[in-house]
Amino acid sequence: MPGADVEVPVLIVGGGPVGLTARALLDRWGVPTLLVEKHRELSPFPRSRLVNVRSMEIFRQLGIAGRIAADAFAPEYGRVRFRDTLYDPDFATAAMVGVHAPVPESPVVGTLTSQDRLEPVLLAAAGGDVRFGAELVALEEESGGVLALVADRERGTRTRVRARYVLAADGANSTVRERLGIGTTGPGALGSFTTVVFDADLAHWCADQPAGVYFTAFGTFTPLYPDGGWAWFGATPGDAEHADWSALVSRALGPGADVRADVVRVQHWSMSASVAERFARGRVLLAGDAAHAVPPIGGLGMNVGVADAHNLCWKLAGVLQGWAAPALLETYETERLPVARETLRQAVGNTALLIQVQKLRTEHLRSGASASTPVELPWSERYFAQLGLVLGVAYRSGAVLTDQTGPPDPCATEYVPTALPGHRMPHHWLGPDRSTLDACGEWFTLLTPDPARWEQQGTGSWPLRVETLPGDHAGPDRPSPHGGALLVRPDGHIAARWDEPPSNGTTLRHALTALTAHAPAG
Repeated sequence: MPGADVEVPVLIVGGGPVGLTARALLDRWGVPTLLVEKHRELSPFPRSRLVNVRSMEIFRQLGIAGRIAADAFAPEYGRVRFRDTLYDPDFATAAMVGVHAPVPESPVVGTLTSQDRLEPVLLAAAGGDVRFGAELVALEEESGGVLALVADRERGTRTRVRARYVLAADGANSTVRERLGIGTTGPGALGSFTTVVFDADLAHWCADQPAGVYFTAFGTFTPLYPDGGWAWFGATPGDAEHADWSALVSRALGPGADVRADVVRVQHWSMSASVAERFARGRVLLAGDAAHAVPPIGGLGMNVGVADAHNLCWKLAGVLQGWAAPALLETYETERLPVARETLRQAVGNTALLIQVQKLRTEHLRSGASASTPVELPWSERYFAQLGLVLGVAYRSGAVLTDQTGPPDPCATEYVPTALPGHRMPHHWLGPDRSTLDACGEWFTLLTPDPARWEQQGTGSWPLRVETLPGDHAGPDRPSPHGGALLVRPDGHIAARWDEPPSNGTTLRHALTALTAHAPAG
């Protein structure tokens, strides 16, 4: 492949929520990017709908959480309901943790919003070059970078792009992952499904019992937007090409509904469950569905991809800006691959729980019980009990300084806030509408009740801010009140903890050198 037409620090492949989030995060760091997306526009389909509390914390850091929430459903929609048909009453229901109501462990509330409303907000969150209808068709690593060939199918043109790094967020059928020869593990394809977007007046059965998801024996129904619109998804019928989708959805609504579904669009898709064997090869890194295809039950897939980008982008910025060594990027796979595997395990488990609910319901009715009698759900009210996975992710890598031995437990059901290294910084209010998480940004944050002792430390050219922590913020999930400190990474995870004042003038410098595998001058 001859020389490049365009040179850029980071080439992002894929314009879904993960690629767009990465673009916005790198823009905050001042890292120029080129994003290419093979489709001609943002997706018109609703697809992913749950933005959990951790993603909203990341979007709060980007300054766009308010705009996302403004287009989202009211909190009372943060609930799932189980019905025989949409026309029937609930036989079971459960709240979505962190969405239906605030949780004390976070300054934000998760939201229900359709992906086709989320993506425009993410696109507007950053500047830089974005090319739709541009498909990556070849790439090869060379000295100091990657050379990619991008084709514009409509114009019949090709552009050679040289990038220092490539961030591949091009979906479960990732072209980049395939070209790198990276395999996947896991159950694989779980079946073919169809989503039907339609309009119908369903207020009679749903207005007084709102939900983000209605699971029925005839498919799943979801309201799409606060101002109207619905989607149904279920297994793709055998003769999909000739299916009467309006009639199919109308039947799924229930025999007594007497409602005609006006079909707007139809999308066929495959449900997959797999994790890439590697998240990086050379200067090419995988994120989102390219790294892990997660079944949608529980709303984990898009959110774990957003967290991928949050973990990766500060490391890319550090390497590109010279205050971190390339070895720091190795911690991306070390930290995120276990999370992806656990997320997949839980999502597959969520699917099994849904099957169990339907089985319980069938046995319930066969036993002669009344159809109006509730069915006890086989999980807690905390919607598949996933808060431990959403907020409790803990890392163990070279980008965390800890004396603890053994791997962190990423699969704890409940979230217990802790200020131990590797964990997300616990949320505490520092002032009106200002959380400890708001102290994090495009820098390392040192939280301490005694900033004078720490500000004398030499910190070279690393981006660092010192934040005064009031003395009453003491406890097992907070810094010691005796002059200690927490060093928090730009992604909000604790990098180091000291329970006493610095023993010498190089404590902080030595920590930053170890964390970033680099010792900048200064």
